[in-house]
Amino acid sequence: MQIDSLELQNFRNYENLSLHLCRGSNILYGENAQGKTNLLEAIFMACTAKSYRFTKDRDLIRFGEEEAHIKLILRKGSAPYRIDMHLKRNQSKGIAIDEIPIRRASELFGIANIVCFSPEDLSLIKDGPVVRRRFLDLELCQLNRGYLQELGRYGRILNQRNRLLRDIPFKAGLLDTLSVWDEQLLSSGIALIEIRSAFMKRLSPIISEIHGRLSGGREKIEVDYEPNVKAENFRKKLSLLRESELKQHLSLAGPHRDDISFRIDGRDIRKFGSQGQQRTAALALKLSEIELVREMIDDTPILLLDDVLSELDSARQNYLLKILKDTQNIISCTGLDDFLSKRFPIDQLYQVEGGKIRELPRSDTKVCSGYRFSDTIKG
Repeated sequence: MQIDSLELQNFRNYENLSLHLCRGSNILYGENAQGKTNLLEAIFMACTAKSYRFTKDRDLIRFGEEEAHIKLILRKGSAPYRIDMHLKRNQSKGIAIDEIPIRRASELFGIANIVCFSPEDLSLIKDGPVVRRRFLDLELCQLNRGYLQELGRYGRILNQRNRLLRDIPFKAGLLDTLSVWDEQLLSSGIALIEIRSAFMKRLSPIISEIHGRLSGGREKIEVDYEPNVKAENFRKKLSLLRESELKQHLSLAGPHRDDISFRIDGRDIRKFGSQGQQRTAALALKLSEIELVREMIDDTPILLLDDVLSELDSARQNYLLKILKDTQNIISCTGLDDFLSKRFPIDQLYQVEGGKIRELPRSDTKVCSGYRFSDTIKG
């Protein structure tokens, strides 16, 4: 799996851009706020129809413009794909695959598998359950189109049921219809719970192995799926919570309240772990995505790393760089010291400045110790 090229028009701070990428390591170098993250965001958007920064579509359009365009060319095995995406300020986005418009953004999933890693991901453990559910959903949507469809269905049922719970106090006759929505919530919710449970059983040993390497074997992590309610108890719990739901006007049971637990020596590191333990667990979780995708699709996912190396210590940097060597990866950074000191191969190097990008010859990376890369391109 490989991205060959990216073209942008009026996306974020890019008026026009044409970028060709190589199979190995593509390094986007530049100071902060120049547009490096915007390039990674555009790639992620083209492959998933969502921004990993969870930004609204209209905010992705260049200031003063009414629409933006992303064009991505990629190859999966020997099959080429072209993805076009039009973002409009006051309309829904338009998407075409190989110049054929698609009706649902979900049709994008399965074409490319993307693993994106940003500094915010190091807070996966200490942040609230919503970020861990988002991790589950994003990975499962890329690997399982049935899950994607069921997740959308569950969301629609949940919204309708919550609306009904809010309306019942004003129209008592609506209470009789609640059981209809209960049945739909049960059907869709149980399907999500079962898929998530199977996924986490497969992912858990991978996380444990990677975490053991990252911690030098000093700690053993246990990672488990924590469903808000087990599938076999869902109906009973809905019945028990009926009165509370009517009072709070909210659905109180279901996979929209699931979580993932992380324990070291029996201690829940979400609550009691050190910052170092939480960051190591988060890194292991993200790296496990790569290994699981390899197992499930017999291919290597495309990796996006948004200035994450600077957030890791030397041992974790070394482990991450080792994993990157046989993948196509696109990495943003403000300095090249980490790459040069570890002799990490840079297959293509780009300087990003003010929404402009230029390809640099790899010979520019041969700098003397103590000098920053920026010094070589100025002098």
